[in-house]
Amino acid sequence: MRKSVTPVRLAVGGVVLLVLAFALLMTTTSSAYLIVPDRAHPLAGLVRVPGEKPDSDGGGIYYVDVVERKATLLERIFPSLRSGSTLVQHNQITPPGVTDPQRIQADRLAMQFSQQIASAVALYALGYKVAIHQDGVRVALVYRNTHAYGTLRPGDVIVAADGKHVRSTTELRGVLIHHKVGDVVSIAFVRDGKRHNVRIATSQDPADSKRAILGFQPQPALRIQVPFKIKFDLGNVGGPSAGLAFALQILEARGRDVDHGYRVAATGEITADGSVGPIGGIKQKTIGARRAHADVFLVPAGENYVEARKYAHGLRLIPVKSFQQALHALATLPPKS
Repeated sequence: MRKSVTPVRLAVGGVVLLVLAFALLMTTTSSAYLIVPDRAHPLAGLVRVPGEKPDSDGGGIYYVDVVERKATLLERIFPSLRSGSTLVQHNQITPPGVTDPQRIQADRLAMQFSQQIASAVALYALGYKVAIHQDGVRVALVYRNTHAYGTLRPGDVIVAADGKHVRSTTELRGVLIHHKVGDVVSIAFVRDGKRHNVRIATSQDPADSKRAILGFQPQPALRIQVPFKIKFDLGNVGGPSAGLAFALQILEARGRDVDHGYRVAATGEITADGSVGPIGGIKQKTIGARRAHADVFLVPAGENYVEARKYAHGLRLIPVKSFQQALHALATLPPKS
């Protein structure tokens, strides 16, 4: 006998379909990515400094990062399901012509580089003899869809452009600013100790159609000499944004009372002269500092600070432009109650 279709059976079938659809949306990844807040992490124990001294005042230096992962289909439709997250497209985190493994490797190298600079800046502030030599501009990544691809390689060091000696990324930009997209630039670079001279046509900056670029991700080529080695153990965390926090932790570990009993979260790319530069993911990092119950959060002055204020929700923000300014700001905080 043929079974009749009843309202109850229709309802049950509808619920089953909804559950299956929901499960599919929750388990199938999309091409988009989610940038998700991660709770700030204390650096004590992760930065090991010879001769470090115990800190028992209840404070600490914290670094902040973000979690980057593929969004599910449901999260792509409703990105607000993950509190504090931001939905981005793949080309917003991986430059055109660059593979994900290449970008991840470049981020890890940037992290190592930030550790070296933070060590030098901190030890210099402690009165140690530190030598920093700028040798040019190191190629971190080469973008596949540019004329530089196949000519330059990661690790090459640009030492001249248009016949002018280049010691920093600022000097290289100073040469390129006079060129239009498609102009040919004469470049001298060092690879494996040997100097090479090439001519490379500039390409269009994906973020600014009028700006000419050579087609690689630059990084200062520095030779840093410090009196002793500082060890860092942050696993697979990448990028340069923890530089300021590293430098603060090194001073704290060597007995300088930097945190003054406060839980201090910090973010910012640090340069060889102690300047603090902007970073990405400031929304998620501010939320991460809040979730770790930080007392204060040091952030790069400017746009980062303006953006962080939207998500501080009572968290005390301190905008800084340099390492010395960060130290002064913390030293002038009222006594911790």
